[in-house]
Order: sequence, then structure tokens, then C-alpha cells
Amino acid sequence: MLFYFIDLVHLVGPSLILFFILLGIGFRGFDKLKGFTYTMMIFGVVVAAMFYPGPFQEIGGFKLSGLIVPLLQIIMFGMGTSMSLRDFGGVIKMPKGVLIGVLCQFTIMPIIGYTLAKLSGFPPEIAAGLILIGSSPSGMASNVMSFLANANLALSITITAVTTMLAPFITPVLMGLLAGEFVEVNVWGMVLDIIKIVIVPIGAGLLFNRFLGGKAKWLDDAMPLVSMIGIAVIIAIITAAGRDNLLTIGPILIVLVIFHNLSGYTLGYWAGKLFRMDERDCRTIAFEVGMQNAGLASGLAKEMGKIATVGLAAAVFGPFMNITGSILASYWHRKPPKDEEIEK
Repeated sequence: MLFYFIDLVHLVGPSLILFFILLGIGFRGFDKLKGFTYTMMIFGVVVAAMFYPGPFQEIGGFKLSGLIVPLLQIIMFGMGTSMSLRDFGGVIKMPKGVLIGVLCQFTIMPIIGYTLAKLSGFPPEIAAGLILIGSSPSGMASNVMSFLANANLALSITITAVTTMLAPFITPVLMGLLAGEFVEVNVWGMVLDIIKIVIVPIGAGLLFNRFLGGKAKWLDDAMPLVSMIGIAVIIAIITAAGRDNLLTIGPILIVLVIFHNLSGYTLGYWAGKLFRMDERDCRTIAFEVGMQNAGLASGLAKEMGKIATVGLAAAVFGPFMNITGSILASYWHRKPPKDEEIEK
């Protein structure tokens, strides 16, 4: 605001970018804030893409949107290397929790997304993005938050694995049913896209973990960092592509996305209570429902050729769900489940 008043508008962008970067670095010095470091860096990237969209759209004639799918495949490969077939064994050990988690994931969020799309008044393609993020499976971020919140990590990993593997069959159908009135949806094309983006690289990662796990420690150490950088690049590209739309409807979209996210936590938690699940499992369902695979939604928007419209909700949802998820996980971390307190 000061730069605007003293007629140094050209310094606003660099100052805001530097602000978020330094804030993220500063958070590293505080245990309670350390988890927000990456999110602050993402905000810095978003600000850079909003002020200087050109370098995030095209370099030397190459459109950077072409990097989205390959980056997602690398991220999904990394996800696969951190998984094993044992993760799917939870279906047998915890059938009730897995079934409830999967059903909640593919009902609560798509329905809320559709309702918000109808009420938003957004252009059809942007509104469809709310349905797309709601119809996507949960992601690895939910596993991290479940761990921090003293939830059932094994159940979280299993639900994430199952919803991810079911996504090629359920997400396109949900999009066809709910988003068909907003945009044209090629259901079979989306099935193939998800198989290409998710199933193939995760399958390759599972095979890598099975036969080469522990033999390439450098790769195990590098994949989390590569994934974080990849997600940041994807968000920057989508933000730059949809900059004009964000300047028009950005604040309203942020409000709707946060409402979507918080509704997922709330309804997921109470759905667990409704089915008489214990506290740790209810927390797990809350994170699995409220936290979506925004990267996959972004990739599908790119394959639809609508990254600047359908992809906007996913670009906004990703950073904000990490903020709300971290806050909720921190709150629950300080409140051990009652059954744990009894055991102590």
C-alpha cells in the first residue's frame, strides 16, 4: 500500500514475493509454524505468477503447460515408491473404515462441489472446476495431516491408495453426471488420462519399491523435494494461465474453495461419528474427505484443454487445504483421542 501511495507501483510485486519467501524462511525457526514454510513459498510463487505471468506461460516458444502432465507423472511415481502392496492390505484389516472413507470421499465432496458450482454464478468452465476438485481422490497430504493429528495413519494410507486406484473409474463418471451441464466431458478420454497420469506411474513406483526399494537411497531422499517443486511449478503455470479470470473472480473463488474444504473436514468427521467409528478414525475420515488430489485435478483440466478455467479451483484449493489441514492437525495434536487418554 505504501508503494502505491508514493508512486512506486513497480516495487509491489517484488516486495510481496520477497515477503512470502522470507516469511517462509522465518517460520523454520518456530516448531509450531515450521509446517507452514512450504505453503508460504507457494504463496510467493503464486504472487510471482500473478505479477509476471509471461515467464510462467511460455519460454522460447515452448508452452510451459506442456510440463504439467510429465511433472504429475513424476510426482505419482514418487507416491508409488513410498507405497507397497501392504498398503492395500488395510482393506482386509479395516474394511468398515475403508468403505466409509471411500464412500464419503466420492459422495460428500462431489455433491458440495456441484452445489457450489450451481450457486456461484461463475462462467460454466470455472464452475466445473469446483466439481472436478470435488470428484478427485484424496492425496498424500491427507496422510501427513493424519500422522500429525494422532489419527489412524494406516487407515489414511489405505483410503488414499484405494481412492486413487478407483479414480479412473469413478472421477470421470462423476464429472459426466455432475459437470456435464457446465462443460463437455469426454468420460472415456478422462478414464485414459487418469490411467496415464496416475495408474501407470504409481504402478511403476510400486514395482520400483518392490524390487529396488532401499537400493537407490538418493532417489528416496530426492522424491519428496522433487514432488514439492513439481507442485509449485504446476500451481505457478495454472495461476499464470488463469490470471485474468483470477483477477475477476479470485476473492469469491477463494471463499467457495475454503468453504468446500472445511465442509469436507466437518462432514467427513461427523460421518465417522454417525457410523460409530472411534475418534482416531473419525479424524482420518475428516482429512481423507477434506483434502483432495489437486494435482490430478490440474492435470485433467490440462488434458481437457481448459487449464485457465477448469483448472483454477484446483490451483486455489491446493495451497489453502494445506493451511487449513495444518491448523486442524495442530489443534488435534494437542488433544489426544479420549481412548489414548484412558490408556495413559
